[in-house]
Amino acid sequence: MNHEHENHGSTSRSRLKIVLGIIVAIMLAEVVGGILSNSLALLGDAGHMLVDGLAVGLSLFAITMAARPATLSKTYGYHRVEIMAALANGVTLVLVAAYIFYEAYQRFLDPPVVRAPLMLVVASLGLVANLAGMLLLRGVSNHSLNVKAAFWHIIGDTISSVGVIAGGIIISIKPQWDIVDPIVAVAIGLIILVGAWRLVRESVDILLEAVPKHVSVDDVISMLKTVPGVDEVHDVHIWTLTSDIHALSAHLIIKDQSVSGSAEIVERVNSDLSTKFNITHTTLQLECERCASCPAQGAVCNITRPDEPTARAERI
Repeated sequence: MNHEHENHGSTSRSRLKIVLGIIVAIMLAEVVGGILSNSLALLGDAGHMLVDGLAVGLSLFAITMAARPATLSKTYGYHRVEIMAALANGVTLVLVAAYIFYEAYQRFLDPPVVRAPLMLVVASLGLVANLAGMLLLRGVSNHSLNVKAAFWHIIGDTISSVGVIAGGIIISIKPQWDIVDPIVAVAIGLIILVGAWRLVRESVDILLEAVPKHVSVDDVISMLKTVPGVDEVHDVHIWTLTSDIHALSAHLIIKDQSVSGSAEIVERVNSDLSTKFNITHTTLQLECERCASCPAQGAVCNITRPDEPTARAERI
């Protein structure tokens, strides 16, 4: 699991570096073009590009940190840095949207003259660059919420470029319709806000150790009860460590108290959890209701294994 995660991280790093270079180049072009053409939509897109550059840089930093090994003080390693970066990116997207709304409001009150031809040229260059960035990040965004955050930034920019181009065409045909520029900016802000909300919600869910979206606790418990030798299940906890790394802890009341029987149950449970729910990190406490070795009839006792003080099976 760690090896697979590292491979995704290496691929993500190389692609994010390329995307960062594209973003910086286009951002500078849009700043100059926005000033010369007097287009808020283009300047808004440039501002979004600036935040995108910071977001991609933060994503690169987070991936590098997440690749660091676990320590005695941080036994889970630095995987959560990726989630914190995704949350930070989501918050910055909200701020960008708010700024665009504010500037658009000012332009609704006093629409400026927009130089549509220059606006179209620069926005077209931005669209090509954003499409390239989307293609680079599309394949790796499903494996990391952090990279997904950067991908959403690029999607927002792509839609922004399309909106700016559409606005430039309209203003070219109808020069008196300069109000189209702030209208396009508001539409861009709304799209950015939708993506930001999704990122913030997913990041907060992971930080609060909520159950992953693709997992139903009831389904997991039902599956555990179908494992031969398992009588009952309780104290089930399921959470996400970082993107695509899900964990579970549970107490299983079992029939077979032997070491070999316990090992078979643990192996079967781990296999089913990994295959059916993509849960690859488990902590299982094996118990029996009525053991002859228990001092009191009906008490709950732990089944021990030779190599562990308690029946805790961990698999990372």
